[in-house]
Formats: sequence, C-alpha cells, structure tokens
Amino acid sequence: MDIIDAIILGIIQGLTEFLPVSSSGHLELGKAILGDNSVPEESLLFTVVLHFATALSTIVVFRKDILEIIKGILKFEWNDDMQFLAKIVVSMLPAVIVGLFFEAQLKALFGGNILLVGCMLIITALLLFLADKAKDTNKKVTFSNAFVIGISQAIAMLPGISRSGATISTSVLLGNDKTKAARFSFLMVVPLIFGKIAKDVLSGDISTESQNFTALSIGFIAAFVAGLFACTWMIALVKKSKLSYFAIYCVIVGIIAIGFALNNN
Repeated sequence: MDIIDAIILGIIQGLTEFLPVSSSGHLELGKAILGDNSVPEESLLFTVVLHFATALSTIVVFRKDILEIIKGILKFEWNDDMQFLAKIVVSMLPAVIVGLFFEAQLKALFGGNILLVGCMLIITALLLFLADKAKDTNKKVTFSNAFVIGISQAIAMLPGISRSGATISTSVLLGNDKTKAARFSFLMVVPLIFGKIAKDVLSGDISTESQNFTALSIGFIAAFVAGLFACTWMIALVKKSKLSYFAIYCVIVGIIAIGFALNNN
C-alpha cells in the first residue's frame, strides 16, 4: 500500500465513521463499480490502525465529557455518570450478540450485493428524514432507549445502513434531545471499537511483517484528523437539523445502486 492509498483510506474511514452515509455500503459500491481487484484490500493491521484512530478522535472530541464520567464513576455511587456507563453497556449487548453468533452470516452479505446496499441506503435516508423533522427536547437517554438504540446499531452492521445515522435517528425518534443523542451515539461505539481491536489482536491474525509503517502512520493521521472534523461537524448538523442533506444523498446513491443492480441481473 502506498502513501496515497493510505491517505485516501484514512480519510474515508475518518469521515464515514461519523457521517451518516454508511462506509460499508460505499465500499461495496466501489468494489462493484471498479471491480473487486481495483479496490485495494487493507491488511487487518491497517484496518485496526484506522479504527483506533477514529476511536481516539472520538475521545478527543468528548474528552471533557469522558473526564467527567470517569470522575463520577470513581465516586462509586449510582449517580448520573455511573448510570450513563451502564446505559452504554446495555446499548452494546445487541451488537455483541450479533457479532459473536452471526459473524458468518454477516460476512456473507458483503459479497457485492448491490441491490441490498441500495435498499438499505434508502432506509437510512428515511431514518434521517424522520429524525430531522423530530422536535427538539431535553430528554435524556433511558435504559430502555439505550437497548433500542443498541438494536439499531446491530442492524447497522448491514451494508448500506449507517451506524451513526441509525443510532442518532433512533434516539431522536424516541424523543431524546438531539445533542444528547449524538453524544450517546458516538460514545457508545468507542467500547465496541476497542473490543473489536482487542479481538483482532488476540486472534493472532495480525501480521507486522512486510508492513509499510510510513503508510500506517500516514493512514492513522488521516483517519484521526478526518474523524475530528466529521465528529464535530456531525454534532453541529444534528443540533441544527441538517440531516436531510445526507438523506437526499443516500436516496440518490441508493436509487443509482438499485438501478445498477437491476441492470446487471
């Protein structure tokens, strides 16, 4: 992998981790349009590095919130911070269950099924449209909300469903404050990312041999910087009810994908 590839992949990972356009869906579309051999397959190590970069960018953006949560947890009381942590754990359960027991079935869906990607992008667009129309409130995420949002995160493992779009939209449609919904959505994925990284590292499948560490470093920086920008921008967009722009984009790309799939059957 050369430097240019590392920069491009890093920027794509950083942006699509937070913007509601589905990174997995776009990768499948890219493979279909350019051909499987035209889209370079990142090594597992490179994938882990990029995910670590986006997780780190989330921590930087929410550093004050995370510090306050840690301080609250260290009081060892059933306070708001301890409850927030418990809600994060609850939200992780559906994705963990799906990841552990249905990994093979999920992988089978990432085989150039463009019709599925197009349909899922349309669903993502619908969720974004509905969330944009929802009234703003001061309601916090409840435990039952956290579990439902977690289900939407698990469903977002499908190619074409945006994780951030699905979780933020679900939270807002449940009547939660838009800013709190975005905050919860971005923080809830950090433990999952680190968990996935740990799983990949412990699996023994990661090889550091013949790796271009310059490309790894450049990719990390690109993903980190893009992640900082996308995370901050997304929070502002949700607060200002600007998700409809991404909804329109997803509709257009979804229709093109469906047309492409039907035309090639």
